[in-house]
Amino acid sequence: MVKLDIISDPICPWCYIGKANLDKTLAETEGYPFAIEFHPYQLNPDMPAGGMDRREYLETKFGGKEGAVKAYAPIVEAAAAAGFEINFEGIKRTPNTLDAHRLIHWAGLDALQLEAVDALFAAYFVEGRDIGDHDVLADIADGIGMDAAVVRRLLEGENDIENIQMRDKNSREMGVTGVPCFVVDQQHAVPGAQSPELWAKVIADIQALES
Repeated sequence: MVKLDIISDPICPWCYIGKANLDKTLAETEGYPFAIEFHPYQLNPDMPAGGMDRREYLETKFGGKEGAVKAYAPIVEAAAAAGFEINFEGIKRTPNTLDAHRLIHWAGLDALQLEAVDALFAAYFVEGRDIGDHDVLADIADGIGMDAAVVRRLLEGENDIENIQMRDKNSREMGVTGVPCFVVDQQHAVPGAQSPELWAKVIADIQALES
């Protein structure tokens, strides 16, 4: 299998769309071509630890709801093309994602990283849950088969905070300025939420090289 590193943030809608498009292609592919690993990147590294009210966030970033609607229009369209709907109205808080990234890291140690990423996307973009909240993260952990009590204890401490921040910094130093960013075989960067058709071509090229 070929290593596929995915640099993303669980509050990034394009990351959600990009993974959905990749998943669609993988579901239609005979054999599983990739060994996938997710890596942290915070879209809002300076977000307060407790996050902020969604309305306040939109006012700050887009100048208000009208600006946000305009910015999100292509996202809504791309999500529909990917086969799902993002519930922007249900999102009440924009979280700091440091702890969500810690959960993704710990899930990887239990070989549950893909499940954790999917659950975080669904919790935030579909259910409108605050994925910066420790209770929510512990519940997500429980839902994918992790020990919620252990996860809660880890979240209450500083385990792996420096690890996440350093990996985020390393991605930026490598030139990553936005997410998602897919790195195929540790050498070919594929930025952005690519279409299922592009992934089909990438996989076909890999299979041709391996045959």
